[in-house]
Amino acid sequence: MQQPAVPELAHTHTRPIHWLATATAVAGVVALSSILQPRPATAAQTPATDTKNTPAATAPPDPTGVDFPLECGPVKAVVVKKAAGDLDGDSHPETVAVVHCDAPMGTPPDGVYVLTRGTESAAPRVVATLVDPKDSITVSDIAVRDGAVLADLLSYSSNDVPRCCPDVKDSAKWQWKNGAFVRSTPAGAQSV
Repeated sequence: MQQPAVPELAHTHTRPIHWLATATAVAGVVALSSILQPRPATAAQTPATDTKNTPAATAPPDPTGVDFPLECGPVKAVVVKKAAGDLDGDSHPETVAVVHCDAPMGTPPDGVYVLTRGTESAAPRVVATLVDPKDSITVSDIAVRDGAVLADLLSYSSNDVPRCCPDVKDSAKWQWKNGAFVRSTPAGAQSV
């Protein structure tokens, strides 16, 4: 028999003290886990939201499928931007939709329309036109803040400017006052 090249190490053999140390460690973990228990489960359930009884008027009107006062010929009108908020103070949000004809080329002018819904079963309807597409304006940004509609508008300084490249930038603000939307311009028109 050949002798091992490495001398025997005393800690490689299990002795009763090793088993005792392992049993003590396991007992400690079990005891600690019994103290640190999660809170007990309760039989009470959180109330579920009843979507059948929630009035649809609290959700802003969806512009999908709305018949906008926009003549597009053979192409469809598309909603390119939208913003929502309570514009008239009745605690029911309105939707402001930026819509243009889905033209295959060029930069079609935008129309900006305010949509509301009379009752929860009524379809959304256009109640105001803030920007008429006949004005040849493109809306670069739209938002509703503090009951007002804010928009960044792009337009043309003359008929000689190509319709692809608006050269005038303007900001506008509309607020509901005395039964109508009143426009104010926070900043003057600037050339781009």
